[in-house]
Amino acid sequence: MILIIDDDSAVRSSLSFMLKRAGYEAQTVPGPREAMEVVRSIAPDLILMDMNFTLSTTGEEGLTLLKQVKIFRPETPVILMTAWGSIQLAVQGMQAGAFDFITKPWNNAALLQRIETALQLSGTPQEPTQEQSDSFDRSHIIGRSQGLMDVLNTIARIAKTNASVLITGESGTGKELIAEAIHINSQRAKHPFVKVNLGGISQSLFESEMFGHKKGAFTDASADRIGRFEMANKGTIFLDEIGDLDPSCQVKLLRVLQDQTFEVLGDSRPRKTDIRVVSATNADLRKMVGERTFREDLFYRINLITVKLPALRERREDIPLLARHFADRQAVTNGLPRTEFSACLLYTSDAADDLLCVDLGGPRILKKKKKNSIIVFCAFIITLPDTSLCSTTSEKISVTTLHQR
Repeated sequence: MILIIDDDSAVRSSLSFMLKRAGYEAQTVPGPREAMEVVRSIAPDLILMDMNFTLSTTGEEGLTLLKQVKIFRPETPVILMTAWGSIQLAVQGMQAGAFDFITKPWNNAALLQRIETALQLSGTPQEPTQEQSDSFDRSHIIGRSQGLMDVLNTIARIAKTNASVLITGESGTGKELIAEAIHINSQRAKHPFVKVNLGGISQSLFESEMFGHKKGAFTDASADRIGRFEMANKGTIFLDEIGDLDPSCQVKLLRVLQDQTFEVLGDSRPRKTDIRVVSATNADLRKMVGERTFREDLFYRINLITVKLPALRERREDIPLLARHFADRQAVTNGLPRTEFSACLLYTSDAADDLLCVDLGGPRILKKKKKNSIIVFCAFIITLPDTSLCSTTSEKISVTTLHQR
């Protein structure tokens, strides 16, 4: 049962009708007192809650009710409803335990999608079944370490939902490949996966690049251009380096993620887009929020689920697998015979000591010959952090022979 709490009878009727048409059971109440009577007696599957119930617009009533609900039903997801100008109230609600928020007037399709996501994720987390594990497409993700397996188990559980995902980790840990894995294991796999490097888009080109433009919209607009959000319709958009996005562009992005509508430059007609958002950054967004260089409301919108990728130095047992994988690929690419080496040497030799003491978070190059060690392409192995989960490394790796004295 989904509980609707709103003092506006028209809103209650509209939401109830929409939910029942979608196959959900709905119950409506006009205010906090009635809501708590329901919450004390039964456990709703989800709650849609307005932030204001009197002439006051401070949102204090909604925040107080949210805290009361969480005391009695801590596991029940709550989606807050607020006006666009009251988004800061919704952010406070997220901090107090709300699952998500929507703005009025809402988009029915977007709201139903968020309700479905909330219901899917509100259950007790379970390890993927053997059948799910067997069907999960790891693509080119190499490794068996516990840190990596924890990441893969998480994305196996959330891939089928429409939840927004924030992937964090140092440069070179493979955030893009994890984003691709989320997409190809999702229900959107047959639709586009559109990559956008936000760090490479200037403020002046942001709207044209992301929303598109009509011919003549500005001086150099000699032809119509399709924006990235339109290209990604029905699929997944991957917003890489989101921490580098200019503050003036953050609010424009937030509006699209909130309403799933946008306007093409030179065309005032709003267009709808049905997308899943996966973002990535190597920055500390929480710190940036505190420094007011990243919008708090955007932060809560993009990180419904956070996936943190471990650096290679935190999963050293994957080094032999990665070395074997890249050695085989280079042998095939360059027409060389398959080289053999002992994985244990990567742990016991002097070369391994040198390898593991360097910073394996990002790309590093080390070429060193040691007696009684693998004389190897250390450059090859040391570039792994930059490409440890990447399938396009040939231009980054210098080919040498593997030799053991």
